[in-house]
Amino acid sequence: MEKEENILGTEKIGKLIRKFSIPCIISLLVNSLYNIVDQIFIGQGVGYLGNGATNVVFPLTMICLAFALMLGDGASSYLSLKLGEKKKEEAAKGVGNGIVLSIIVAILLCAITLVFLPQLLNLFGCTDNLRNYAIQYGKIIAVGLPFMMIGTTLNSIIRADGSPKYAMTTMVLGAVLNTILDPIFIFIFKMGVEGAAIATVFSQFVTFILNIWYSKKFKSITLNKQTLQLKLSTAKKVSALGISSFITQMSFVVVMAFENNLLAKYGAESKFGSEIPITVLGIVMKISQILNSIIIGIAAGSQPIFGYNYGARRFDRVKQALKIVLGISVIISSVALILFQTIPDKLISIFGSGDENYMEFACLAFRTYLLLCICNGIQIPSGIFFQAIGKSIKSAVLSLSRQILFLIPALVLLGSMFGIIGVLYAGPVADGLAFGVAVILLLLELKHLKQKKDKSEALIDDTSTNKQIDKQVIITVAREYGSGGRYIGRLIADKLGIKFYDKDFIQKVAEETGLSEDYIENHEQKRDSLANLNNGYYFGLDNADELFIQEANLIKKIADKESCVIIGRCADFILQDKENVLKIFVYSDINHKIKRATEIYDLDETKAKKEIKRIDKLRANHYKYYTEKQWGNHTNYDICINSDTLGVEESADLICNMIKEKYCNQIVTKMK
Repeated sequence: MEKEENILGTEKIGKLIRKFSIPCIISLLVNSLYNIVDQIFIGQGVGYLGNGATNVVFPLTMICLAFALMLGDGASSYLSLKLGEKKKEEAAKGVGNGIVLSIIVAILLCAITLVFLPQLLNLFGCTDNLRNYAIQYGKIIAVGLPFMMIGTTLNSIIRADGSPKYAMTTMVLGAVLNTILDPIFIFIFKMGVEGAAIATVFSQFVTFILNIWYSKKFKSITLNKQTLQLKLSTAKKVSALGISSFITQMSFVVVMAFENNLLAKYGAESKFGSEIPITVLGIVMKISQILNSIIIGIAAGSQPIFGYNYGARRFDRVKQALKIVLGISVIISSVALILFQTIPDKLISIFGSGDENYMEFACLAFRTYLLLCICNGIQIPSGIFFQAIGKSIKSAVLSLSRQILFLIPALVLLGSMFGIIGVLYAGPVADGLAFGVAVILLLLELKHLKQKKDKSEALIDDTSTNKQIDKQVIITVAREYGSGGRYIGRLIADKLGIKFYDKDFIQKVAEETGLSEDYIENHEQKRDSLANLNNGYYFGLDNADELFIQEANLIKKIADKESCVIIGRCADFILQDKENVLKIFVYSDINHKIKRATEIYDLDETKAKKEIKRIDKLRANHYKYYTEKQWGNHTNYDICINSDTLGVEESADLICNMIKEKYCNQIVTKMK
């Protein structure tokens, strides 16, 4: 009978996509609509200048949102990781640090915004005609920033605590309340943009109160004074885990700053003026964000389906899931393209009316800037797909390519060449180039999947169990690549007659997770420097995190039952609180490591040197990420030994003698 956790490998793909994607789509849409509602009622009640003002204030909100998501997503990932390691107290400290940091940053950003609001508005392209509206709206929004930031941080943590429905409900309630209050303050109380800002802040305050109330009764942890005390190492870890969300949001801020300033500059040189382009393109981008929210929701919801089946070597299911996701995304983006090209006047009219120039530019902007929005149906899911299967570099390139690599240079170059029309054409140019990169990477990956064949390897080491010690002893061996550390560990196990654990973990974790053994071997203990950029908003833990949690639990179980030697896998850190653990680090001179690599792995010297540096860097990143300590630092170990000094066999003898000396009363002196 199939285990429940294997549903990702057995259930129909279409059903799985519906199950995982719909909640994600709803959450993203609510977040997008929250920003659009104000503009709809402001446009109807104040006019397009009011909308233009909200567009130059919006980047300030996005900056605060970036910090809130960094701390919220970072704390939620930290919570999931530490709960997986059965460390509830540390999990609570991570959540507490995330919340306290959010409060501090929120207050600081609120103060900075209130003091420097005019200067900040200038930075984001505010014109003289927009200034009064922008200051009126911005001051009230600034007062509400702490509520928005802390509420958003808590929202992410609540999802990770196992209450995604509650988190989604508070967001929906806030959005609904904002929709109700906007017309009351704008039309009944005649408060204009200030009324819209008050409605937004009050709605955010309600969400904030509901999330604060939940924080008093977390399911998995308990917050107290100790957990709310800031600890630098924990705060850094939480922030690092959420850096992806921060970078994603800040990239939008950078783009909006460039666009608004260029629109103001080149718009002033055209018949449209500065304010119409700033207002219209802000609306266009927010409408297109609805399309992107649906596509991101479909792809992000499918991420665990991609990752699980790729790891389990069920490549037909991977391709089937990818085909469905891309197909649905292209259909949705095609429908959006048709709407943008045929009824742009109807879409812009939702946000109020304007003069002839306003409507002309609105139609021009929809039809030009979103000309290739259909490409989003391929480009966005591709980035999430590569993230899911552990291809961090490809995912990071796709995630950043459209906004940073292509759009900003296109805005500057085409704007200088063709003025306001050039700024609009930067949109489809960036979409087209990002689409081309995505297609190339996808085709190469699909070709790679087609060529892959299942491998069967003998991964279990037969080790002598002629036990030579009476007291339980655990020896952990961390080692540089090519240092001979694994062989030294094996010799120690043989000489002491205890179990040797290395590739056995691969088989046991494969049995627990359903992932294939070669996938685990290729992905465990390896974390590249771009991996943090791919723990995106709404995405949860990746396969590497799940592997670490499974292996940590397995290491603890083994250490509770028997004496053994454990190779790598952060075992020295995982077992740091356990008695009778001897932690060893084996290192070696680069020339000796190259020699071993050429002899054992049949590599030439140049490739061996590159492989040694690559593997050691991945191991160091992995160790740093999960332990917050430096790999190879002598303070983490009981014994650091250079295997070149005595050679691997005599190094093993030396270590065994040290173990004998330390446990002289428990070791039977039968060692060779």
